[in-house]
Amino acid sequence: MGDQFPVLQWEHERGLAFTKNNMNYTNKSLVIPKAGDYYIYSQVTFRGSTPNHSKPGSITQIITKVTDSYPEPTQLLTATKTLCEMGNNWFQPIYLGAVLFMEEGDRLMVNVSDIQWVDYTKEHKTFFGAFLL
Repeated sequence: MGDQFPVLQWEHERGLAFTKNNMNYTNKSLVIPKAGDYYIYSQVTFRGSTPNHSKPGSITQIITKVTDSYPEPTQLLTATKTLCEMGNNWFQPIYLGAVLFMEEGDRLMVNVSDIQWVDYTKEHKTFFGAFLL
């Protein structure tokens, strides 16, 4: 994706992960099975235990759509937070969610500014999904 942020990879077979109603996860993307209005959501929790000088100044999460009908990925939802807490231990969740119309075969992915700070320790801290309304 050129100069875009890295794409997160998701566990889609174990734990709280599930795909229903022909929803499919392939190549770091959630594939939309049929056209319609979908609630699309993602939460990424960032955390670190570092000296202040190595903490990022801000963190960003983006839900991106890739479609065969348009040559470039499209940013659907974006959030950025500035990290201004004092101290060495920090965490910051970012939640995104919206109802959007999707076409069959559209692919959704989550990009983050600093993949090294993503908290994968608990399934309820970092997650991603979509469902047809």
